[in-house]
Amino acid sequence: MKKIIVPVDFSEQSENALKTAASIAAKYGSELFVLHMLELSEALVSSNEQAHYEQAVFLIKLAEKRFETFLEKPYLKGISVTPIVKHHKVYSEVNAVAEKHQADLIVMGSRGTDGIKEIFVGSNAEKMVRNSNVPVLVIKDYIEGFEVKRFVFACDFEEENLEPFQRAKNLADKLGAELILVYVNTPGDNFLSTKDAFKKINKFLHLAKASLEVEIYNDYSVERGILAFSESRNADLIGLPTHGRKGLSHFLMGSIGEDVTNHSKIPVITFKI
Repeated sequence: MKKIIVPVDFSEQSENALKTAASIAAKYGSELFVLHMLELSEALVSSNEQAHYEQAVFLIKLAEKRFETFLEKPYLKGISVTPIVKHHKVYSEVNAVAEKHQADLIVMGSRGTDGIKEIFVGSNAEKMVRNSNVPVLVIKDYIEGFEVKRFVFACDFEEENLEPFQRAKNLADKLGAELILVYVNTPGDNFLSTKDAFKKINKFLHLAKASLEVEIYNDYSVERGILAFSESRNADLIGLPTHGRKGLSHFLMGSIGEDVTNHSKIPVITFKI
């Protein structure tokens, strides 16, 4: 993990993410790119009027000053930090910055959302999970001395998950963490007998050329199963593949990655399929 992107908005949640990223950087010698999104209106940015131009410059300078003060943290001493100020929407701009700097990881803070707000508004972390080509680590609360010893990776063991699985396995190796694989079996049309579930899992592991054990966990929904299983194993991190569904498909089908990210108390990292 040579390069880590950390979007911040000066909130407690984004500082939790920054502290976590700093602890990772200190351990692995990573460079942090700390990104603040000013989100100026397009009309203000593109206007040719002198008054609008001056207002935009003033707001950018003000944000840069506040950003500079925000980064004067003792936990960042000795860590390579590059501050970046942008004015577009978070989920599109972060991806562009990550690709430009060839980042290995994005670390984001999140409050999580529930109910109507989750369905119709969502969160910036949710949008990043859906859009990012780079793995996204979502942090809710600050964890002092963040260390991953037990890393739960959950998927349905379809072939499309081979690349996310490999990326999760590589990450576990880098972190020196135990990789715990789980398949959540639910009632209804997706239910599999134990025999059929292991047949599917063994085929996947054969294609992945991996010799690992997989646990089958039964629950009423995949999300509930992942959360309950991870808590029962005292996981430090939950890893998930995500389709990054958009539009009507996202509204009708939802995303397990987004649901778990929103509701988990344990840090979650997603790998886009």
